[in-house]
Amino acid sequence: MGMAVPNDDTNETGLRLDKWLWYARFFKTRALASKAISNGRFRLDGEVMSKPHRQAKCGQVLTFSQGTRIRVVRIKALGSRRGPAPEAALLFDDLAPIEPATERKDSSPLPAFENRQAGDGRPTKRQRRETDRLKAGLLDIED
Repeated sequence: MGMAVPNDDTNETGLRLDKWLWYARFFKTRALASKAISNGRFRLDGEVMSKPHRQAKCGQVLTFSQGTRIRVVRIKALGSRRGPAPEAALLFDDLAPIEPATERKDSSPLPAFENRQAGDGRPTKRQRRETDRLKAGLLDIED
C-alpha cells in the first residue's frame, strides 16, 4: 500500500507543529492550525506555547482543545503528507479517548412544568406567570 512512512532524517530534525496538526487532520487547513497555536491554547509536553513554527518530534505529548473536547495526543510519527484519515490516525496515539456524547450531561433535566413539546410555540403570558409562581413555590401543585 502507498502509506507514507516518515524518513529517519525527518524524525531527527522535526516538523513544524502547524504542519503536523494539518497532516494528522486535526485542522482542515494549515492556516487554521497556525492560528489556533498562535492563540496560546496549546501545550507541548506540558509547556504552554504560541509559536506555530515549533518543531514537533516523535514522543512529544500535545494537549489542546478541539471544539468542546480536550485532546491529549502523543506524536508517533511525523508523516510526509496529508493523506487519508486512516493514514493520519497512524501519526498519533490518542491518550484521552472519545467520551460518548450525552445530551444535557451538565444540567439536571427540566421540571415537568418547563418541559414543552416541540411546535407548541412560545408560552402565553398566563403560562409564563404560572411557571414563575411554580419556580417561586407560590402556587399549589395540586390545582
